[in-house]
Amino acid sequence: MRTVDDRGEDHISWCPSGDAHRPESLVLGVRSGEKGQVVYLDEPVPAADVLSSIPEGIAPNRVLRFASHCTSACANRVGDDCSLIQRIQTLPSPQETGAVPRCHLRPRCKWWNQTGVDACHRCPALATLNSADDRLAALVADPATTIEQLEHWIAAAE
Repeated sequence: MRTVDDRGEDHISWCPSGDAHRPESLVLGVRSGEKGQVVYLDEPVPAADVLSSIPEGIAPNRVLRFASHCTSACANRVGDDCSLIQRIQTLPSPQETGAVPRCHLRPRCKWWNQTGVDACHRCPALATLNSADDRLAALVADPATTIEQLEHWIAAAE
């Protein structure tokens, strides 16, 4: 999706939860640690440069965070908005909301441009590929899930 920035310059919006196999895809970070938080790379790396090094049988987005162009054909698109970040914002806020992580994508990030700093605080904890037994993550990831359904599920789980 093309947008115009505040200087009137045309640029392409990027999805921070992108498809590893798109030609423009970049690796933003590595999922690491006990909770699988994303640790961002100092510089993004073209996905094509690393995909062949991931062992067979391991989904690339299980271990890496990719960014690719935000497209109008995405299942998460509703008009000009990304419904995925809207569903993510339904989840309880992260406990610590200090400084946002360094991110090379931010000026062109669809989530940043749509929701601001809140997306940046949530981004490191998000998985592009969720465990099958994580029902809440599966609901958030499903484009068919409504905000009301998420709120109901969260309330019932409390």
